[in-house]
Amino acid sequence: MLPAPYDEIYKELVRVIPEDRLYTDPLRTLAYGTDASFYRLIPKIVADTDRESEVVEILRIVNRHQVPVTFRAAGTSLSGQAISDSILVRLGDGWNRYEILDNAARIALEPGIIGSHANRILAPHGKKIGPDPASIDTCKIGGIVANNASGMCCGVAENSYKTLDSLRIVLADGTPLDTGDAASREAFAKSHGKILDGLADLRARVLADEELAGLIRHKFKIKNTTGYSLNAIVDFEDPFEILQHLLVGSEGTLAFISRVVYRTVVEHAHKASALMRFPDIRSACRAATILRGLPVAAAEIMDRAAIASVEAKPGMPEGLAGLGPDAAALLVEVRAETAAELQTKIEAALDLVKDIPPLEPHRFTPVPAEYNVLWNVRKGLFPAVGAVRDAGTTVIIEDVAFPIADLADATLELQELFRKHGYDKAIIFGHALEGNLHFVFTQDFNVQSEIDRYAAFMEDVTHMVADKYKGSLKAEHGTGRNMAHFVELEWGRAAFELMREVKNLFDPKGLLNPGVILNDDPQAHLKDLKPLPKADDLIDRCIECGFCEPICPSKSLTLTPRQRIVAFREISRQRQGGASEEAVKAFKERYDYDGDATCAADGLCALRCPVTIDTGKFIKLYRSWQHGGFGNRLASAAAGQFALSATAVRAALKSAGAAHDLLGDRIMDGLCNGLHKYSGKRMPRWNTSMPRAGNSACEPSRPGGGLRVVYFPSCIARHMGPEKRDTDKSTICEHTRSVLAKAGYEIVLPQGLKKLCCGQPWESKGFLEQADAKLAELECALRSASNNGEFPILCETSPCLYRMKEHIKGLKLYDPIEFAVTLLADKLEYTPVNKRVALHVTCSARKLGLAPAAEELARRCAREVVVPEEVFCCGFAGDRGFNYPELNEAALKGLRSQIEGCTVGYSTSRTCEIGLSLHGGVPYKNLMFLLDEASWPKS
Repeated sequence: MLPAPYDEIYKELVRVIPEDRLYTDPLRTLAYGTDASFYRLIPKIVADTDRESEVVEILRIVNRHQVPVTFRAAGTSLSGQAISDSILVRLGDGWNRYEILDNAARIALEPGIIGSHANRILAPHGKKIGPDPASIDTCKIGGIVANNASGMCCGVAENSYKTLDSLRIVLADGTPLDTGDAASREAFAKSHGKILDGLADLRARVLADEELAGLIRHKFKIKNTTGYSLNAIVDFEDPFEILQHLLVGSEGTLAFISRVVYRTVVEHAHKASALMRFPDIRSACRAATILRGLPVAAAEIMDRAAIASVEAKPGMPEGLAGLGPDAAALLVEVRAETAAELQTKIEAALDLVKDIPPLEPHRFTPVPAEYNVLWNVRKGLFPAVGAVRDAGTTVIIEDVAFPIADLADATLELQELFRKHGYDKAIIFGHALEGNLHFVFTQDFNVQSEIDRYAAFMEDVTHMVADKYKGSLKAEHGTGRNMAHFVELEWGRAAFELMREVKNLFDPKGLLNPGVILNDDPQAHLKDLKPLPKADDLIDRCIECGFCEPICPSKSLTLTPRQRIVAFREISRQRQGGASEEAVKAFKERYDYDGDATCAADGLCALRCPVTIDTGKFIKLYRSWQHGGFGNRLASAAAGQFALSATAVRAALKSAGAAHDLLGDRIMDGLCNGLHKYSGKRMPRWNTSMPRAGNSACEPSRPGGGLRVVYFPSCIARHMGPEKRDTDKSTICEHTRSVLAKAGYEIVLPQGLKKLCCGQPWESKGFLEQADAKLAELECALRSASNNGEFPILCETSPCLYRMKEHIKGLKLYDPIEFAVTLLADKLEYTPVNKRVALHVTCSARKLGLAPAAEELARRCAREVVVPEEVFCCGFAGDRGFNYPELNEAALKGLRSQIEGCTVGYSTSRTCEIGLSLHGGVPYKNLMFLLDEASWPKS
C-alpha cells in the first residue's frame, strides 16, 4: 500500500499513463531509482513517459498534491541529481524522434536519443553534436543538456550552452514552451510574462553590479557546472535566450526538456594522436598551457598514479612501466579537414613544446589502430580503479577545474591532500586544455570513521579549489547533491541569492528535484549514501554506471544488467542485515522473473562495462543455485542420453508441424498461447516461425588429396529445419558442404556425432556441471577428428562456437564469419546476389569481435545489406524465446520497420533466426546460405 498522498496520486496517474508503465513494487522502485552516483533514494512511484502530454499531466497532478518530482534520462549522473524519494519520471521508448535541419547545420532531438546515436545520424553529413561526454554511448540528450555535459574535446566552446539553438520545455506548472516557435513565445509572454519580466529584471540588476557581472564572466572562462548557468544573464538580452540557456545545466530543477535543437559541429575526417611523456606533472601542465594556443582537439593529462593503474593491462603502449615516480603524460589529439592540414598542425604542436624536455621524443600517429591504443590508456583510468577496489567500497570520481595558469600548482596540492587524508591509491587525470581535473579514489561508507574521513577531505578540497584558486567545484559532472551545499562557498552570497531567485521564478513551489543544485543542509553530501554490500565475486566490482543498459535486450521489459545487480545486492543486504525471511522471499520471488527469467544471459553487457562484468554469467550462476536434486538428475539424464533427447526434440517438432498444418496459423497460435499462459509458462510458446524437424543426417565428403576441415554441425542445425513459410527447404549442412567443396576442402566429421553437444543448452539454464561434461566429451571428439589441432574446425552456429572457444584451448575453432574471412578469402570469388537482405550479428559473434567482418562479408555477397540500428541481442536466448516470448518481442520491437523491403535475413544461430523471422516478417537463415549462393571457386 502506498502512503498518502501517493495512493491518490497513483489513481490519478493511471488515468494518464498505462498501468504497465507505473511501478510501485519494492524491487522496481529500487532498481529504477538507482543512478550512477554514490547516493540512494527510493521513489514511491516510478512513471515511464512516452510523450510530452503525459509530462504535462504529471506536473499538474504533483502541483495539486504538492509532492516533488524528479526527471531521469539514462541515469549516468555522478552527483546524485537523478534520484528521488517521491516520484521519479523516466524517459520511455517514445522519446526518440529527430529531424535534420538546414542540411545538417542543425538537428532537432528528443531527450531520449542516446548521444552517440545522434552522432551516427549526423555522420553521413560530416557533422556531430558538440558535447562529447565519456558516457556518450549511454547518456541521453535530455541528460546531456540538463547537466551541460561536455567531455574531452568540446571544451567550453562546443558544449550544450554554446551550441544550443532552441528548446521545447514543460514548466513546473505544466505549461509547454517552444523557444524556437514564434506563436509559442507569444502565448507564453501573455500567460507567463512574470517569468520573462523577472529575467529581464535580474539582467538589469546584474549589469548594474559590475563586481557581480565580472565574477560571472570570469567563472565561465573555464568549465563550470556548479550552480545555475548565470552566464545566460550577462550573455543574452532576449529573455527567451536567457530562459533557455538557464535550462542548460539546470539538472531538472527548473523545467522538463522535451526537445532540443543543436547547432552541429564539424566531424573532422583526419586525426592524429601522441602520448607525450614528461618527467613531472609541472612539465605536462606547461605543455598543455602552451598547446592551448593552438587549435588542438584535446590534451588529456595523467599523473603517475593514473598511468600505473593501467600500465600492466593488455594492449597498453610499451615503456609505461619504466616511467619514473614523478612522471606524467599528456595525450594530445589534433584534427583537420585534410591530411596536409593535419600534418601542418602536428608540426606546429611539436614546435610549441620543443623546449620542454620529454622523457622520449614525441610521436604523433594518424593510424586509427595505433591512436585508438593510446586513447584506451585514457579510457581505462576510471574503470581501473573501480576494478581493484575492495568489495563493499565505492569508487568516487570528482570533477574540478582551475584557471589554466594554476593547473600545475593545483594538481600538486591535490596530490598532497590525498596523502594527508590517506587516499594512497587516488589518481588524477583530465581535460588539461580547460584546466579540468578528474580525481578518482575508493571510499568505504559502511563505517562512520570513513564517512568522517571523506567529509574532512571534501572540506579541504572545496576550500582549496574555491577559495585559493577560484576554480570550479564541478566542471562537467553537475552539482547534484554532492556539491549543492558548497555552491555558496564557490560563488559567494550575491551570486548564490541570484540563483535562489532563478529557482523561485521557474519553480516557486520547489517541486522540481528538490535538494539538487541548491541545498541548505550542510550535511547533504554525507546523507543517503548508497550501500554496496558484498554480493558475489562476479558482480562486486560493479560501479552501477549504467553503461551496459543500451545493449540489453530486456531494458524495456524488466531490468538491465545494472538493475539486476542493484536488486541482487539488495537481497544480499537484506540477508546480511537480518531482514525477515518473508521479506527476503517476497523480494526474491519478484527477482526470479525480473532478474532471472527475462535475462537473455548473452554477456554483451561485458563489452560495454568499464570493468568487464558479464552479468549474464552471474545470472547463469544464480540459476544454478535454484536447481534442486530432481532438476539436476533430469539434466544429467538428458545429457547422458543426448541422442535420445535429440530424437525426442525432433519428434516434438514433427508433431507441432503436423498440428500446424492441420489447424492453421490462427487456431494453432490461440491454442498454444492458452497452454503457455495457463501452464504458468512451463509449456513452451509455439509461434508461426517455429522450425520443422530437420534432416539430422550430415555426411563427410569423399577423401581427397587437398585441404581438410573438421565440420561440427551443431545439434540445433542438425535437428531444426526451415519454417513452414520458407519456400527453400534445403538444410544448413547442405549449404555448408557446398561452400567447403567449392573451396576444395575435404570434410571430416567427429565420431559419435549424434551424441555430441557443446553444452550450451545446459549452461544457459544454470546446469553448469552437465554443460562442462558435454563440452569435455565434444573436445575429445574434436581433438581426435582434427588430429589434435592440425585441421581447422568449423561450427556454423556462433553461440556454440563461442562456448567452445571460451573453454577449449589448442584447437583452431571457427564460426562461419571468421572461417570465411580467414580461410576462404583466397579460395572463393563472390558475385553479389540481386537482393536487399537483412543481417543480424549474434551476440556471440559480437563478443568474438566479428561484427565488422560479418557486415563486410555480407556486403560482398548481396546488392544491399541492412543492419538494423540498436538491435544487438535478439532476446531469443536459446530456447528462452519459447518460454518467455515477451523477451524476444521486447528486443526486436523495432526490427520489422527497419528491414522493410528485405526478402530474407541472415544470421549464424538457428534459434536466433526463429525470433528474427517472427518479428522481422521474413525468413532468416544461416549466413552459409548466402555464402553458397554468392560464391564460386577462384581460378
